[in-house]
Amino acid sequence: MHASTLDALGWGDDFQAAFAPYSGEGLHPARVVTQSHGLYRLLSALGPHRAELAGRLRHDSDAVDQPAVGDWVVAELRADGAGTIHHVLPRRTAFSRREVSHRSREQVVAANVDTVFLVTALGRDLNVRRLERYLTMAWESGARPVVVLTKADLHPDHAAELAEVESVAFGVDTHVTSAVTGDGLDELARYAAPGQTVALLGSSGVGKSTLVNALAGEELLATAEVRESDERGRHTTTHRELVPLPDGGWLLDTPGMRELQLWDSTEGLEQAFADVSDLVDRCRFADCRHRTETGCAVRAALGDGTLPRERWESYEKLQRELRALEIRNSAQLSSEVRKERRRFARSQRKTAW
Repeated sequence: MHASTLDALGWGDDFQAAFAPYSGEGLHPARVVTQSHGLYRLLSALGPHRAELAGRLRHDSDAVDQPAVGDWVVAELRADGAGTIHHVLPRRTAFSRREVSHRSREQVVAANVDTVFLVTALGRDLNVRRLERYLTMAWESGARPVVVLTKADLHPDHAAELAEVESVAFGVDTHVTSAVTGDGLDELARYAAPGQTVALLGSSGVGKSTLVNALAGEELLATAEVRESDERGRHTTTHRELVPLPDGGWLLDTPGMRELQLWDSTEGLEQAFADVSDLVDRCRFADCRHRTETGCAVRAALGDGTLPRERWESYEKLQRELRALEIRNSAQLSSEVRKERRRFARSQRKTAW
């Protein structure tokens, strides 16, 4: 590989500036292609390497500060193909969720992504409430969200479903596709221009791996047959991976997510629910609770049907989830501060003795 490989991988002036302090230390910039069980596969101007975390990065950093697929890292790269990751460069974008096994910890699902394909299948899998959640987190990530509706070959009459999606995906491109017939795939390819990274996010069985193979033009990822009983494919992707495309872009496929809990997505919520936010801003009182107050624009819109009640309830549900997360994080921080104070007090007593 040559130096131009960095640009092909998505390198930019912002990453170059962040790497500058390390350029004279025998270290190199590299991008994380896969990560599994503490082992990483990297691509750089020196070629592919397998790498581990340096001890300090492994032990002294939170999980969110450790590399995720798509990250740019500062690494020692050796001639035998092995390497050691010492630092993670600041992320341009990050799609994060609350870790499923932890009540108040962030998990970065995809880093330094330019576009997020929010993939859902037409038919029984289509759930606009779930799509609202994905849109909220995609807007928060800093990447451009695009809705991709798959399996159009199974649902040729999809006008009503498309209209339902477009009613909640304000300002978001929506594409109807079929990996079987090839319909809509050319439109998706333009998002993955050279050096651009597209992440595919969606629940299990919606056809993400099939979509990756169709865009790549070859069978890169395993796929499974669609079950007639529920029109869903079996879950096939088991890890996150950056996949190169023929025209120079990159796809980041992710395992299907049964649960997608919000993480610090206040701004994303306002963008995903721009219509609701506009109504809230038009209420007579800034602290309107949208219950019995006079001059409430939200209640007026609910009353005349301009704002569907299901969408308002979805907005309120996500708001409550974010408030609960904020409270938990605040309580955890307070607890950590109290513990640190107790540790300091004990150390002072030992010193005095």
